[in-house]
Amino acid sequence: MIQATMADMRKSVDFFQTDQVINIINGRKKQEIGYFVPSKFKVDFLKFLTELNNKERLENAKRAAQAQILDPIGDGTAGDDIEQT
Repeated sequence: MIQATMADMRKSVDFFQTDQVINIINGRKKQEIGYFVPSKFKVDFLKFLTELNNKERLENAKRAAQAQILDPIGDGTAGDDIEQT
C-alpha cells in the first residue's frame, strides 16, 4: 500500500496507473482521508463491499429481532404473530 497526500496525487498523472491501493492522507493535519482502489481490484473490492453491506444488514435485523423479543405485549395492544422458539 502506498501512502500519499492530495498534493502528491495532483502532481502526477502516472500516479493513477499504479496497481497498489493508495492511502490518501491530509498532508497538513496528517489525518487519513480515504483510499484509492485501482481498477485492477474492482471486482474483488465490490465483492467485499457487498459482503460488508450484507453483514451489516443482517446485524441490524438481529438487533431489531432482539428488541422486538424484549418488547412485551401489553393490554390493548396487538401482537405481531411472531413466536419465540
